[in-house]
Amino acid sequence: MAERLKEKYQQQVRPALQERFKYANPMQVPKLEKVVINMSVTDAIQTRRRWTLRSAELTTISGQKPIITKARKSIAAFKLREGMNIGAKR
Repeated sequence: MAERLKEKYQQQVRPALQERFKYANPMQVPKLEKVVINMSVTDAIQTRRRWTLRSAELTTISGQKPIITKARKSIAAFKLREGMNIGAKR
């Protein structure tokens, strides 16, 4: 997947950027260094099964296993405790 995005960027996006912003030198065109995908999974706080579904969705999108992020603070209004799984990123 990353190769497809890189190829599309090199062949279509870069020339379009150079033309639109009238860059004289091709080295002036911004580079794409990395893509980060984040997902907040607030509906899965109560249910374990939803974690597996959300994790599978993110795996399908990115092609890599997501990293689970945990809550740093407890927030009583959201029924959130410190250390609970709250999101995923890749």
